[in-house]
Amino acid sequence: MKLNPITLALFTALAVPAAAVPTASAESDEQNIERITVQGEFRNRGIEDVAASVSVLSAEDMQQRQAEHLEAALLMAPNVNLAAGASRASFVQIRGIGERSQFVDPINPSVGLMLDGINYSGLGSAGLLFDIGQVEVFRGPQSTRFGADAMAGMIYMSSQALEMDANGQFEAMLANYNSRRLGLAYGASASEDFLWRGSLFGYQSDGFIENIHLGRKDTQNHDEITLRLNARWLLSEQWTADFTYHHFNLDNGYDAWSLDRNRQTLSDTPGKDTLDSHAGRIALNYLSDAGFELQLMTSYLTADSEYSFDEDWAFEGIRPGWEYNSWDAYYRQRDQLELEARILSAAPIQFGSIATDWLVGVYRQERTQDLDRDYTYLSAPFSSQYDTERTAVYGELQQQLSDRLRLTYGVRWERYDNDYRDSRGITAAPKDDAWGGRASLEYQLAPMQSFYTSLTRGFKGGGVNGEALGRVEDRNLEDHREFLQSRATFDSEYLTNLEFGYKAFLPEQNLSVQLNAFYSWRDDMQVNAYVERNAVFVTYVDNASDGNNYGVEAQLDWLPTEALRVFVNLGWLETEFNDLVLRDGTKLRGRDQAHAPNWQLHVGGEYSLPQNWMLRLELDGRDRFYYSNSHDQQSSAYGLLHARLSKTVQNWEFSIWARNLLDKDYTTRGFYFGNDPRKDYVAENYIQFGEPRRVGVTARYRF
Repeated sequence: MKLNPITLALFTALAVPAAAVPTASAESDEQNIERITVQGEFRNRGIEDVAASVSVLSAEDMQQRQAEHLEAALLMAPNVNLAAGASRASFVQIRGIGERSQFVDPINPSVGLMLDGINYSGLGSAGLLFDIGQVEVFRGPQSTRFGADAMAGMIYMSSQALEMDANGQFEAMLANYNSRRLGLAYGASASEDFLWRGSLFGYQSDGFIENIHLGRKDTQNHDEITLRLNARWLLSEQWTADFTYHHFNLDNGYDAWSLDRNRQTLSDTPGKDTLDSHAGRIALNYLSDAGFELQLMTSYLTADSEYSFDEDWAFEGIRPGWEYNSWDAYYRQRDQLELEARILSAAPIQFGSIATDWLVGVYRQERTQDLDRDYTYLSAPFSSQYDTERTAVYGELQQQLSDRLRLTYGVRWERYDNDYRDSRGITAAPKDDAWGGRASLEYQLAPMQSFYTSLTRGFKGGGVNGEALGRVEDRNLEDHREFLQSRATFDSEYLTNLEFGYKAFLPEQNLSVQLNAFYSWRDDMQVNAYVERNAVFVTYVDNASDGNNYGVEAQLDWLPTEALRVFVNLGWLETEFNDLVLRDGTKLRGRDQAHAPNWQLHVGGEYSLPQNWMLRLELDGRDRFYYSNSHDQQSSAYGLLHARLSKTVQNWEFSIWARNLLDKDYTTRGFYFGNDPRKDYVAENYIQFGEPRRVGVTARYRF
């Protein structure tokens, strides 16, 4: 009898209520489940006090998975999916909502990415994890807190905390596919008033692709260096200053697509997927004797990237007289300035007879994105500039209505002004006002146990389809001219989410629990699509009338004995379009949205063996999903088994590990069109594979 993985996992979850994602702590016999603090809210608070769906991935759990990048860690959270189409799976979908690619036009991310308070939204390749203290995955609209970049959710990454006592770690790893990494982190206090920590990390791998035309096995390689510095200066009893600096230097190859739909490519000019970025942040905090706290923050990010590929995926001469040969490269530069000021209560005030915490804030972002495109079939060089200005004001109140009942409500108004211009003379200046908000009601059943219900609204701005406008006069696309002209711009999208949840932190039972159900309404939903003729593609963003996303999420972390830890994370998701018409007249009413599997799971356990040995087993699984909104091709459902055996010797930890132990083939991106001249360009489903079996050894020293 063959068991459906989700059926088995759901049975397991029903045996014990489902949960948050904390880690075991060996420091206390009375409290073996570590309490989790969420840092991505306006105020730091325990996960059981956050009236929202959030998973917290600890440094220990990510290290146990040998995760260098978010792509290897995010599958631990329910209802989170990834799309590649690059050297890494850097595009994130939460509850079926999120971008899957970027080519000519700038994108407005549905899922944001923050690292140490700096906005990296749209730069998912920067999600490297060495010396990251925790990753918080917020599911559902977070626009009150983060604005337009978090309509569907937010990935909030925090470096290891600063400490007075000197401490650090060193890590070295060797694995198959000629993979190796080195990492060093160290932090200390230069004085009683100044704390700092720095980390340096390097990762190299040949990748998992063999280019049989060039006789190379490194055309999809990784070559990544990360430097992060954080410092805190205690200026006085009331003033604190925080400083952050990041540098990413990623020089990865991109050669993922095979005409034979395997891991053997035929390209003669493999592409690149690079990022060279610098970012800094300064945050000032003032604690007033008058009962309020002032926070002033500014950050600046500059990033240069190359995304290039062999468009025909083949070599010249594969079928003489019938082939085409082309190269496409996108060189981007992004400059971003953010300013934010926030005032919040340091202690509750009495609003009538109700204890009330309050906050108000203002926000400003200025972002410039320049693009230079090098494409074989362009009649002239192409360049564009997209300037975005966002201004926002927000506020929130939290009221303790009784000893057990707490009400939180807030709103954010945001204005965006966009200015697009390119070398073809196309100009556009979409602008709009948008608002989001949240209201939640929490009822405390017992200490560290609560029910909550919340209503949230998120948004993301509209924009311009510059490529569609620029290709209107293309002779190869005459049949699509009127259609492309009608898609010159697209409108803002809104997401409204109703949610019910239960959370608990139960030290006596060594159990942590999180369970929630949600229903979301998408209005003027933005969907990515494309038109194609004679291997000429034009991508665009369209507005469908509306759609619905709903489901259930469950998480559990349990220590049934001192030696055994069990964790279960489950997601069930239903999505649908209510009205979307493609170029060929196809109506997608009632169909699932792209990259939205109906079920997902992450289950596993750790067992402490004698002599300081530990065994960890994990299973990741997900249902099949549609690759795109423009065709009906789907992935296959899959399950991936991971294993790790480790030995601790004083400050050293040695481990042997495997990801995808059974070497299952699974896919991270798919397209449907004709690109093989050997088959007369008949349409096929072309796929990008996820990583095969990875095996390696790691040594880590903590000091």
